[in-house]
Amino acid sequence: MNPYKLTLLAILAALAIVGRYAFVFIPNVQPVTSIIIITGLILGPSAAVILSLLITFVSNMLLGMGIWVIWQTVAWGIIGLISGIIGNVFTRISFPFIVFFSIFCGYFYGLIISLTNYQISGEFRAYYFSGLLFDTNHAIGNAVFMMFFYPFISYLVKKYAADTFAKKNADR
Repeated sequence: MNPYKLTLLAILAALAIVGRYAFVFIPNVQPVTSIIIITGLILGPSAAVILSLLITFVSNMLLGMGIWVIWQTVAWGIIGLISGIIGNVFTRISFPFIVFFSIFCGYFYGLIISLTNYQISGEFRAYYFSGLLFDTNHAIGNAVFMMFFYPFISYLVKKYAADTFAKKNADR
């Protein structure tokens, strides 16, 4: 990892943690999943997985730790990994697909989190179906955050990368 990527990850982690803390009063609406998806698409799978670990650990230090932290880490890590693979395989991804993928990830996250209850009580279906409303909140929130953050973050990352590349070449 170069200092450029570490700086970006630190900024994106801070944005996600502050966003998660700021939206804590709306159940399951948080910018974390969208920021992890954006990171995966732009910076690759390893950056997205590292970011998911960092966000989960630091934000749960503020909001409270529990058995769910393991499953949050798994869910966001898988989402970051898949996003990174999509970003590496496809050179051009349509914005509607990205928004649809963020909606899908809201439900996928809920499915993985429901495994927490299965781990504790052995029950899955009732817990999962009762949480679908919360998963819908998460999916809609992901779409809204993606529409707001993706154009802004991708522009800044690409502009900063171009400026950094131009500065390195000018120094030679």
